[in-house]
Amino acid sequence: MAKERLEEAWEQWITSRDKDAANQLIQAYLPLVDYHVHRILIALPKNMERDELRSHGLMGLYDALQKFDHERELKFDTYASFRVRGAIIDSLRKEDWLPRSTREKMKRIEEATEHLEQRLGRHVSEAEVAHELGLSSDEVLKTTMDGYIANFLSIDQETKPENDHEDAFQTILKDENNEIPHEKLEKKLVYEQLQERISLLNENEKLVISLFYFEELTLTEIGKTLRLSTSRISQIHSKALFRLRTAFKKSTAVY
Repeated sequence: MAKERLEEAWEQWITSRDKDAANQLIQAYLPLVDYHVHRILIALPKNMERDELRSHGLMGLYDALQKFDHERELKFDTYASFRVRGAIIDSLRKEDWLPRSTREKMKRIEEATEHLEQRLGRHVSEAEVAHELGLSSDEVLKTTMDGYIANFLSIDQETKPENDHEDAFQTILKDENNEIPHEKLEKKLVYEQLQERISLLNENEKLVISLFYFEELTLTEIGKTLRLSTSRISQIHSKALFRLRTAFKKSTAVY
């Protein structure tokens, strides 16, 4: 949508809550929904429906449109991103989408990884874990990826009870430029740990992690950049997450 038409739609929505203006704004910000659906879907089992996640994301976008305060110095894209992502994650929290068999396999993989690292005195590969359990490397990586979002949801809990997104959002954003000392220290430690563990990855893994999480490219775009297939990039991404997740799990256990 052209900038002039977008501004006009915003003006109509703000002044009169015009339904046609709302539809125009929803259409204009649909790419934001697709962006978050794509990034979350990457870590989910293959049986998850994109359309289902998209419908929850659309509800989050409409919720953002209804509650956005134009008097605050905050871009709508930023606010809507929080709502869209939150709506999708809330929908996943409410569903038991990860089969018990997968959860049990995750536990076996974690126990085998810990056992091997204690025995060998170093980080182990997915191939070594697979050999220990009599599984294929692909199965270990797939289970790790399936479990990634489960762990993500467990640490991404809302900051307020009863799903109070508005208060949670305000809590997250307030005093953003003036961090509390202990929060600043904790963030610094996490960044240092992340930097240290990323440095242990091979060059392709470092590139994929950097391009996906910091440059925010899709796996397909990364594949074109590195001249590799999307499936190969997905495999590199999975291996990198396996190594990082294992390393961080070990670190948090110490603390």
